[in-house]
Amino acid sequence: MIRQRTIKKAFETVGIGLHSGRKVKLALRPAPVDTGIVFRRIDMNPPVAIKAEPERVNDTRMATTLDKGQAKIATIEHLMSALSGLGIDNCYVEVDGAEIPIMDGSGASFVFLIKAAGVEEQDAPRKFVRVKKPIEIHAGDKWASLEPFNGYKLSFAIDFGHPAIDATAQFVEVDFDNHTYINDVAKARTFGFVNDLEMLRSYGLAQGGTLDNAVVMDDYHVLNPDGLRSNDEFAKHKLLDAMGDLYVLGHPLVAHYKAFKSGHDLNNKLLRKLLSEPDSWEFVTFEDSSKAPPAFTNALVIPNI
Repeated sequence: MIRQRTIKKAFETVGIGLHSGRKVKLALRPAPVDTGIVFRRIDMNPPVAIKAEPERVNDTRMATTLDKGQAKIATIEHLMSALSGLGIDNCYVEVDGAEIPIMDGSGASFVFLIKAAGVEEQDAPRKFVRVKKPIEIHAGDKWASLEPFNGYKLSFAIDFGHPAIDATAQFVEVDFDNHTYINDVAKARTFGFVNDLEMLRSYGLAQGGTLDNAVVMDDYHVLNPDGLRSNDEFAKHKLLDAMGDLYVLGHPLVAHYKAFKSGHDLNNKLLRKLLSEPDSWEFVTFEDSSKAPPAFTNALVIPNI
């Protein structure tokens, strides 16, 4: 049986919020079966718990933000992407501020911390959301879709019209039957443009952005001294973001996600549209793991650090 999983032991780390620029303490703790991913603002009195659910996402400016009343937790997508990629179903995420720390701008730091904490199987079947019919959403020339597929695959195309980005791969596809999150997705960093920095900061965004936690470009070039981590890093990071945005659903998908120029807003609207059409999806479990698509058994194998 493919079982639900949580982390084996709690861990804490400290980092900087990409948009707030503030120091943030983050802790992940094991959670019982069927808890899901639950964020806690422990700096509020009393503390506020916000479960990762599509309807809790009401701000997608440059990041995915959960809210509940006056409590907000921003920039959850990279952590959610790592939890998705490592198959963590249940976890408490405690933070003493309004944003998850950016770390190095990718999912790799979260992968390292989760692997160090260890992963523990739980005594309940993992619940998947299987897409039964195509769902699509558009915004101008941007679009995202979910299609029936016996496994989990993501295809993403970008078009930024920027010389440094245009010189790299414009399309990436990851089929988890043949790829792993750790090797093929986790290391792709977020990116931004120097020319946008002043505008973003006037809106209270990108206060903590540096060359240590993002790929930064001027009008023509990548400014990071070490350059890119791979020729598809820009497109791959958009795919990484999409994985995190989709995991807000609360369950892993059995589907093929396809997108062109999609972002946090469109990804969330895609989930809401899926849930609004009950005949387009169903819950499934795999009581016999040998009959499950390799995508879901591969995720259970986490290499040592």
